[in-house]
Amino acid sequence: MAKDILEEIVAHKRMEVERQKEQVEPSLLYNNVEKLLAADETVRRSMRESLANSASGIIAEFKRKSPSKGWIKEEGKPDVIPASYSENGASAISILTDEKYFGGSLRYVRTARPMVCCPILRKDFIVDEYQLYQAKAVGADAVLLIAADLTTSECKALAKKAHELQLETLLEVHSEPELEYVGENIDMVGVNNRNLGTFHTDVQNSYRLASLLPKDYVLVSESGISNPQTVRELREAGFRGFLIGETFMKTEDPGAALKEFIAQVTR
Repeated sequence: MAKDILEEIVAHKRMEVERQKEQVEPSLLYNNVEKLLAADETVRRSMRESLANSASGIIAEFKRKSPSKGWIKEEGKPDVIPASYSENGASAISILTDEKYFGGSLRYVRTARPMVCCPILRKDFIVDEYQLYQAKAVGADAVLLIAADLTTSECKALAKKAHELQLETLLEVHSEPELEYVGENIDMVGVNNRNLGTFHTDVQNSYRLASLLPKDYVLVSESGISNPQTVRELREAGFRGFLIGETFMKTEDPGAALKEFIAQVTR
């Protein structure tokens, strides 16, 4: 998405979070999550471990809409597609929770959670720790932190809080200067192959940045992956996670499309 679109989304997100705080007081949300953690009632599912131990590493995304392409699958149901992804071999499931630009909702995570056995990533524009508590409350296992949305100090603070809430972190970078965001409390590093200024997608960005990243991180390639051969080549380059949404969502049966894709990756 173009940089000005990204800025528009983040500005809207900050206002949206303030409205959500008016609907559910932060103290109430925080107390409920702290009780949840104290009772140790949550099942821990490690996205990092799931990707590291998977033969395919596919993170199947429930993505109904995008700012650049509009509706991809407006009729997509959160009680059907994520469950089908899980049944058909997804290593993890990414669920968009931004409503205005991506047609998502936090409710979709809550709906999908009891229906899937793999880790769930809350994919959104995280700019406030309130959103981390939300993610924990609805049953997410990991959250996305986008370097382009945050200062390094904001990112470090959010990553630290995420770990305190027993959430794993996927840091998204798309350029060399953003590599300075990689550090403590980051579990996975995702390379976005989409240029934020031109919309152009180039998988070579993953190869370029992977060579500069520490080898002890689980690496994820994001955007523009539609060919199983590309996944095999990226795996050889050290990647263990592959975020794929539109390739599956634009088909009649996303779960079946995932199953066929994984069969081709692992054959």
